[in-house]
Amino acid sequence: MFVELRDVSKRFGNFDAARKVSFELEKGTLAALLGPSGSGKTTILRMIAGLETPDGGDIFLDGQSIKNLEPSRRGIGLVFQNYALFRYMTVWENIAFGLKTKRTPKAGIKERVGELLTLIGLEDLAGRYPAQLSGGQKQRVAFARALAPNPRFLLLDEPFAAIDAKVRRELRSWLREMISRLKITSIFVTHDQAEAIEVADRIIVTNRGRVEQTGAPIELYRSPATPFVARFIGESTVVRNYNVLTGFENAPDGAECAIRPEFVRLFAPSEPVQYENSVQPGRVSAMAFRGDVLEVTVRVRDFSLATSYSLERPSLSVGDQVKVLIYRLYAFQGDQARLVGNSLLANGGGGYNFQI
Repeated sequence: MFVELRDVSKRFGNFDAARKVSFELEKGTLAALLGPSGSGKTTILRMIAGLETPDGGDIFLDGQSIKNLEPSRRGIGLVFQNYALFRYMTVWENIAFGLKTKRTPKAGIKERVGELLTLIGLEDLAGRYPAQLSGGQKQRVAFARALAPNPRFLLLDEPFAAIDAKVRRELRSWLREMISRLKITSIFVTHDQAEAIEVADRIIVTNRGRVEQTGAPIELYRSPATPFVARFIGESTVVRNYNVLTGFENAPDGAECAIRPEFVRLFAPSEPVQYENSVQPGRVSAMAFRGDVLEVTVRVRDFSLATSYSLERPSLSVGDQVKVLIYRLYAFQGDQARLVGNSLLANGGGGYNFQI
């Protein structure tokens, strides 16, 4: 493995910022450290960079322990949330800064800065100062400056946080393309799951200083290993005492689960249902138009569940009675989450691969 953390821990006073954090990344991987505020992701990033010293564990880069190396000797490039550009230096000078500190010959600096300006598409803005750039342009310059000394590894601390939504979407695609082209191993910190799912090859989900789960975006979405991941990845409704739901009566009292919108199907009163005994009554409490579908909130017993409803189906209005089929959910057992299917569908021959 190119990057490896083994039981890395960090404590600030009485607060465990990182608790025995372990994960591995192959060379060329673009990984996201994803978690809510205070989950430890920035502390993990800073320990890899050498800006914080772990209290325990070890960090390896290309098989070499870097725990005790000075930051400047780790071969790591850093891109900060606030860009950290020198405001009295031009774009060209900002990109060249790291090369100058390494005493790179002038010809080498000129060639490398020229390459990077072309890479980020800002050749015509080389003489401008940061105050004359947009947020997206500043972030591209910060990216080029981090790449200038040819680092082995790139770290990005919430690189899109200071940019407006439209530019942020454009920059995500740009960053993904650049890192894929350069084949540089990278980790970026984010609290935005959509950002992590769209950009990253692998996601490392953090919570309360520890790693909850690591995997490809689709793996984490389809197979959350813990209740936290089931709640955090995707849009889910957490339901307590879900044994009152039709098809899940065998669940223990007080048990919790997460129900995704795609696990719920609505039927208008006039529509036939293949497995009639597996549905339960509900009432539409809210609707929102989303182009080709409606986002519908339906009240089932004491729970409000979200789902989508095709405009090609019989029309619905707020207050309508509907038939609700919940065909699967993520059941929580201690610190684990598991996919459970509607037992009446299984008994009726439909199996857990019920198609909607």
